[in-house]
Amino acid sequence: MARKINPFEQDVLPPFDGFPKETMRFLRDLKKNNDRDWFNENKPRYEQHVKEPMQQLLSTLAARMKGVHPEIVLEPKKAMYRIYRDVRFSKDKSPYKTWIAAAFTFQGYDRKHDAAYYFHITPGEVGIGGGLYAPMGDRLKNLRAAIDRDASALRTITAEKSFVRMFGEMVGEELQRVPRGYDRDHPDEDLLRKKQFLCWKELPTSAVHQADFADVLVEHFTAMTPFIRYLVQNS
Repeated sequence: MARKINPFEQDVLPPFDGFPKETMRFLRDLKKNNDRDWFNENKPRYEQHVKEPMQQLLSTLAARMKGVHPEIVLEPKKAMYRIYRDVRFSKDKSPYKTWIAAAFTFQGYDRKHDAAYYFHITPGEVGIGGGLYAPMGDRLKNLRAAIDRDASALRTITAEKSFVRMFGEMVGEELQRVPRGYDRDHPDEDLLRKKQFLCWKELPTSAVHQADFADVLVEHFTAMTPFIRYLVQNS
């Protein structure tokens, strides 16, 4: 499924037709051999069977997501997370991630701090989701203030048939009590207690080997778009 890229055609990729079986094989092997010598020796495998098909997928998604909402920005090279781990503050000094992932969001927002679309692929699962993973400071305060004023828009969005069909309900960590400054009997205390605002779906790994995996992602991302849009506008 994957082919070697001509260095003079780096930005011209064929349509995505599914990840090859070698993608998962490489990730499993990397988990067993997570060191620089092994990776450097096997880097051509990574480039051909992991990075290239991922870029094909993201290029396909970039065009499709513009049709979902014109302000969604997906730049394939920026959307894909690096395989290299930041080990500066981690006890685990393994140099490489054993999964591949990508994230993107709306124009004018930052996927690292604002609500974003996300998916990852590991030999054990495929995860598709989005939202605010760790809102801090003003972002969390602003979102709680919006909920306090009127939570009906957020409730309507998370009750939409497509959202419920794809994700069930909003998930994420929450406080045991209503945060300081809000009435403990607040009618929307369940939303005010949220520390994370997420939607999440797991699929079998076999899904990534199909040519319609891009369709599956677009279907899920379309269903979560009003949710992501609400979060970026109110946080």
